[in-house]
Amino acid sequence: MNAPTKQRIMKILIVDDEHLARERLQRHLYDIDSSIKSIEAENGLAALEQSQQHNLDIVLLDIRMPGMDGIETASKLAELETPPAIIFTT
Repeated sequence: MNAPTKQRIMKILIVDDEHLARERLQRHLYDIDSSIKSIEAENGLAALEQSQQHNLDIVLLDIRMPGMDGIETASKLAELETPPAIIFTT
């Protein structure tokens, strides 16, 4: 008899400078699958920090943010050894 395989939990980073936008995306993810681990960041720099702490599968990324915008953030995330999939949510 085969041992049951452990299901891997998907990790998704939500990056947006607007709290309400992050909250709305959180609700949508929960509605899709309540086992998804979602992490939040309010800007590009925080997103890069989170990417070093977590092995992310997907980044939901706003384009227009103060400081490091979504395009620059995506460019830096793409340089990771195992880059996450990026979905722009602007």
